[in-house]
Amino acid sequence: MKSPIQKILFGSPGTGKSYRIKREIIPVYLGIDESINPENVIKTVFHPEYTYSDFMGKLVPLTTLDRRVEYKFYEGHFLKALAQAYKNILSTQDGEEVKNVALVIDEINRGNSSAIFGTVFQLLDRNEKGWSDYGINLSDLELRSIVSLIGFNHSGTEGDLPTYKYEGKGHAKTLEKHQDIFSKLCIAIKNDKIIGSCIRIPPNLSIIGTMNTSDNSIYFMDSAFKRRWNWEFVNWDKTHPPDADYGELDETQWETLIKNINEFIKKQHDSIRGIEDKQIGYYFIKPPVTAENIQNKLMFFLWDSVFNRDKQPLVRLLDVERNDLVTFGDFTKLHNKFITKINAGEWREWRTKP
Repeated sequence: MKSPIQKILFGSPGTGKSYRIKREIIPVYLGIDESINPENVIKTVFHPEYTYSDFMGKLVPLTTLDRRVEYKFYEGHFLKALAQAYKNILSTQDGEEVKNVALVIDEINRGNSSAIFGTVFQLLDRNEKGWSDYGINLSDLELRSIVSLIGFNHSGTEGDLPTYKYEGKGHAKTLEKHQDIFSKLCIAIKNDKIIGSCIRIPPNLSIIGTMNTSDNSIYFMDSAFKRRWNWEFVNWDKTHPPDADYGELDETQWETLIKNINEFIKKQHDSIRGIEDKQIGYYFIKPPVTAENIQNKLMFFLWDSVFNRDKQPLVRLLDVERNDLVTFGDFTKLHNKFITKINAGEWREWRTKP
């Protein structure tokens, strides 16, 4: 499996963000052919009324023909995508490549992302192999739904935990082949049954969002949420920043850059509200620290979260006219100059706020 994508494409409206996901990222990078496997692409759109229940699942009352009221659990978009990813892993034959799954979230900032993701937020931290670093426990309803979608049937209880029998081909043999996967989920395997209730995002599940920068004020996305995504800026004129002079940063270079940026941020405290929240940690970008991550994730955080109220410190640092630094597109094109100026440390001699 290729490394999973966990990215938000952002830019002005009508710049082709959704088109790039549909025509390039899904078929080319993830290798998903929607015409053959439409179940491997789950799409949703966030909006002000979209909730955690829409994302994970909810009980809905139904009136039967004999006028009785029954309740049915409808899985949400995330639960459906997660189950499909596990289903693909379990159904993969020896020598085959595991099929990827894409969860596409358009207009991710038009809903209250922190409330919508809820405990799923914990799963967004991924290790170098693509698995969530930490797992979360599901409610019994959520667990029954996801294991049913994967191919398990509820078969009883063992202690205080429910057990589920796998109805796929191979039964116990199939489960034994995936012992390493179930161990990550805190699930024990006993013959053809599993016991447990913990989930993690597997490496064959990618989550891709789009965001219009003009709508950035609709719902605030906090720094902790932003940090868990890679970012890709799509400019209106289809131009790209110049090639990086600095290339991929090693650990020492990255730590030096972060130290200098944090000192620069503190130096500009008069222009920044909530200085403690604006400091950047060494794990803000996980290795490898590429030019793409610096231009998109790091610089967008500085532009949108740190110097969102006052761009004058950046104007002074880069030694440009204010009219030459109006949009984020202007800023990202100056990434080479930004890195050079930050590391040169001339700003340490500044005595007063410009």
